[in-house]
Amino acid sequence: MSAQFSAPQSRQIVWITGASSGIGRELALSFAHDGHSVAVSARSADKLRELETASSNVSAFPVDVTDAAAVAATIAAIENALGPIDLAILNAGVWHPMTASRYDLEKATSSMAINYTGVTNALGPVMKNMIARGRGHLALVSSVAGYRGLPKGAAYAPTKAALISLAESLYADLKIKGVRMTVINPGFVATPMTERNTFPMPFIVTIDDAVKAIRRGLDSNRFEIVFPTRMAIMMKTLRLLPYRIFFLATGAIAKREPPPKTDA
Repeated sequence: MSAQFSAPQSRQIVWITGASSGIGRELALSFAHDGHSVAVSARSADKLRELETASSNVSAFPVDVTDAAAVAATIAAIENALGPIDLAILNAGVWHPMTASRYDLEKATSSMAINYTGVTNALGPVMKNMIARGRGHLALVSSVAGYRGLPKGAAYAPTKAALISLAESLYADLKIKGVRMTVINPGFVATPMTERNTFPMPFIVTIDDAVKAIRRGLDSNRFEIVFPTRMAIMMKTLRLLPYRIFFLATGAIAKREPPPKTDA
């Protein structure tokens, strides 16, 4: 069941990328339930159409976020159809567990193209429109994995670290121009993306709890939305450790990786 909040004081136009499944999908349903007009984007047109039939407040705008021209055209189409975007939640992303012995250049490059460049493709035009209006709210979905590089995160963690840095770099300038910037850093959330993980996922939360945390955070004036609390504390502590101690801790994790397959 999607998180539910009280009816809005005013109807917002919300745009969510990566909305075909997981956090993006449930956020869309939550905002739609509360009476907001929600534009949803992802590559899967079929899944977006299914989401569109779930609420009259949801409108599907399929797009591949790696195509900058198509993303810009989609933003224009949304604003022509629904009105100026008040809140953009840039959530599209992929997760490929990856270690040194299983490093895959194609997947690593694709991860950056979707998780980071896919966000900047959307951020550029929607941010320009918000600055021109002197109002708006941008939310970049990163991850606690962006705090520090961990084993199996060789493809994923760098993309999320880049998003955190991007949000930090833009925050002060956007505030002066009347536009809010928020970075969302979830820990492990029970979604289709994490279902295939074969390693322990400490403090994993349900998708409903994740949506509630994000909605509360977006309604507050915080720059960072991070959850669950215990995972946030653990990862923020790791970020403070000197390399010698940090690598002792991560070395124990890396040793759990099975040896690479070799030709007989």
